[in-house]
Amino acid sequence: MMWWRPDPFVLGGSGRAHLKVQGLAAGYGPFLVLRELQLEARPGLTVILGPNGAGKSTLLKALAGLIPRRGWVTLDGDELSEKTHEIVRAGIALVAEGRQLFPQMTVTENLELGGWLLSRPERVRRLEQAFADFPKLRERAQQLAGTMSGGEQQMVAVARAMMSAPRLLMLDEPSLGLAPKMVDELLAIARRIADAGITVLMVEQNVKKALAVADRGYVLERGALVASGPARLLARSAVVREAYLGAAAADTTSAAAAVSRQAARAAIA
Repeated sequence: MMWWRPDPFVLGGSGRAHLKVQGLAAGYGPFLVLRELQLEARPGLTVILGPNGAGKSTLLKALAGLIPRRGWVTLDGDELSEKTHEIVRAGIALVAEGRQLFPQMTVTENLELGGWLLSRPERVRRLEQAFADFPKLRERAQQLAGTMSGGEQQMVAVARAMMSAPRLLMLDEPSLGLAPKMVDELLAIARRIADAGITVLMVEQNVKKALAVADRGYVLERGALVASGPARLLARSAVVREAYLGAAAADTTSAAAAVSRQAARAAIA
């Protein structure tokens, strides 16, 4: 997998992106969903886990400039703007939940919109690269996006984001509503993108499969961070296993179990 970064136009600069969030607060109107959040998206694939309503999508929207935020957010040490167009120019792309394609436009037209800021020759080169990396989309190049399956639409959404050659790609629930085989394929694509040198920050509902492809993970509950660490350790932690993988403790109501869960959180934080 190769994504073009020609001179003189290089969106977002070069090199692997390192996003750092400190004291982040964000929400909707007077209602705060996230409070004093601290996390990092380092080169590789970082996954954000948590139940519905934990604030996962709110986090990505705040980082993309779609809702107001407070706190300190830096990209490679430089403060990140709160304006969406400047965030895109800094090299960040978001694939929103629900894909947000233009259903009455073809696959090719949707992809070209992802390279809107590029020169025509560069847009053509990146379109060809997108078709090389997503062969199924080449076969459907002239098909209306709205007539495709959910998995195929998600591929279009990811490929469209990659048209801007981001340094940091944010994925919001890429497997939502998809068949298991397509879930595996899309998560494998996310892994390949990370291996190609693009930092990936992914919100995902499929905890087991997400941790299998991720390098590092965070667990959010009610807008607060409750656990973090290498993905392989999170997958074995009591916090994640009891809450998301169905491995309940023998006595979850006892004081001893409560102490054990707190200790697990501290150990992997």
